[in-house]
Amino acid sequence: MHNTLTRAQNVFGYFTSVAFAVAAAIAVSIVLSAQAPTASLELHNVQVVKGRPHYYSTKREEFAHVKFDLDADLSSVFNWNTKQIFVYITASYPSSNPSSIPASESVIWDAIIPASNAPWHQNTYIHPPNANAKPEKKTKKPAKKAETGKRDNQKAYPAGAKPGVIKLEKGMPKYQITDVTGKIAERQNATLTLHWNVQPWVGLLVWDNRRTYGRWQGLKGGDASFDFPSLQGTQVKKEDLKTATGAERNRGSPA
Repeated sequence: MHNTLTRAQNVFGYFTSVAFAVAAAIAVSIVLSAQAPTASLELHNVQVVKGRPHYYSTKREEFAHVKFDLDADLSSVFNWNTKQIFVYITASYPSSNPSSIPASESVIWDAIIPASNAPWHQNTYIHPPNANAKPEKKTKKPAKKAETGKRDNQKAYPAGAKPGVIKLEKGMPKYQITDVTGKIAERQNATLTLHWNVQPWVGLLVWDNRRTYGRWQGLKGGDASFDFPSLQGTQVKKEDLKTATGAERNRGSPA
């Protein structure tokens, strides 16, 4: 009853219980952090062409190439429990036969927004970019260990910069828009929408919302409506678009 192994088990059990309670308190405490994200998403132009959308495609089909302007401030989404935010933009459009086939949704751009204490990494989006954190150009001589360690410890953000600020003008898509039918030209009522997913240190994943819950305000804006042009490559200019606001699309109202 009072041997060393039993005492070690009791201490370990007490430690894990306390650690779990502290982690649960941290995960729940994020509801006290006020959030007021804002975003402006506009389509710059869209072009529909026919060809092989990917290098591994076996057939030619229609696909859309989208450029967009994004100005978002998600800095209020970051709190003491935020590790990083996964941000992505989707393009949704109705199917050719809405009565039997549901609407389609494609991701055209994504990025990882790290917290301010994260080290620099080439796969993240940071604004403004920290030029001092970029790795040096490759040389024939191997870098010294001391210099390499110093470079790896550099912070992602320059002094005074806030994580969560995104500014893209004529942003290039990472992924093309295709359809299972192989045809996407002249589809109407398409929508670009900004989404994000908060990845905490402990706790559950939190997705974007357009409603107000307590101190968490819903996103205002962050979407735009457009129509796909004809196959000849006609471009839809920004001034010809109808920007869909949250009020126009009835995405939610304050609680």
